[in-house]
Amino acid sequence: MKLLDALVEQRIAAAAARGDLDGLPGAGAPQELDDDLFVPEEVRVANRILKNAGFVPPAVEQLRALRDLEEELAKVGDKAAQCRLRARLLALDMALESLRGGPMVVPQEYRRRIAERLSERAASAQGFAAGAAWV
Repeated sequence: MKLLDALVEQRIAAAAARGDLDGLPGAGAPQELDDDLFVPEEVRVANRILKNAGFVPPAVEQLRALRDLEEELAKVGDKAAQCRLRARLLALDMALESLRGGPMVVPQEYRRRIAERLSERAASAQGFAAGAAWV
């Protein structure tokens, strides 16, 4: 994707250098960055009311939770705790992908079993680490 982005940026820069972008409608005016451009008109008012009241979509909450887990994972040195955090990270990531309709839609029961298995491994790793400390 970075290659495509670089190609687009290169073509935009070339067009600007040729003057193809001069005199376009709205040039010099602030852009209207409306975040609900692709939201159906009948839903926009409800979304604005919820947003102004401090409510955010579930996907945004999950993105924040993912970011927080990644930060916590970077700080944790304990292998068992890292394993538990990775399991939570994986479950959140899968839930977010299913909200987006992403390529990987995994049934909830399967995600639950994966999370349980990872938690069991984390617990056994923690027990092993605690036993090794006594040696």
